[in-house]
Amino acid sequence: MRLLGTASDKKLFDENGLRLDGRSPGDLRPIRIETDVLNRADGSAFIEWGGNKIQVAVYGPREAYPRHMQDINQAFVRARYNMAAFSVDERKRPGPDRRSMEISKVISEALQAAVMVELFPRAQIDVFIEVLQADAGTRIAGLTASAVALAAAGVPMRDLVVGCTAGKVDGKVVLDLSKEEDNFGQADLPVAIMPKSGKVVLMQMDGDLSIDEFNEATSMIFKATERINQIQRDALKKNYANTAQDWGE
Repeated sequence: MRLLGTASDKKLFDENGLRLDGRSPGDLRPIRIETDVLNRADGSAFIEWGGNKIQVAVYGPREAYPRHMQDINQAFVRARYNMAAFSVDERKRPGPDRRSMEISKVISEALQAAVMVELFPRAQIDVFIEVLQADAGTRIAGLTASAVALAAAGVPMRDLVVGCTAGKVDGKVVLDLSKEEDNFGQADLPVAIMPKSGKVVLMQMDGDLSIDEFNEATSMIFKATERINQIQRDALKKNYANTAQDWGE
């Protein structure tokens, strides 16, 4: 929940210009990604991004059901984003809500752009995103992990999808908002791209940014996605190396 306009009541920078967690304005929180964490899924991934802990499972491609949902020309990607009741400080009411449905929709559309859906007519690919612990930026973290899970499942893709957020806190543009910055900041800008083409597949904004601030924020995001994309690729390479070693035994 964003508490716009109350930032002046909470100090978000120290006397040295550092943020509450010790980061400078352009620093990312720590990110760790693992693949194939679930044996019964076709592909899976687990991401820790700051205090976020998110697990993703992918099933498919498989025949679309119910049949009236089938497209004779392509598959469709159906993402389901869910926050566990224990993922936030104040227990969340279980089940889907308006926010989770909206996030599921935008993640589905972003992944649909990356997957070679034309190869699988009448099929569906299900992506289940479970937020176990939330700490701001869950939609971007979940989307970034989902792309890794799809790749781990062997789903043909044009490119991975990688995202990051930026925003404005106490009048300064910062990268990768923390929970306090998300709650008390003045703007939040989540963006996701396909790195090879630079195509933007998700962009939303909450709050207000000037044109110069928007350009600064997007520049920070695009630079950060290069680092995050390398973390994605390293996780996949590590998984393939471990698999090859198992086969060698």
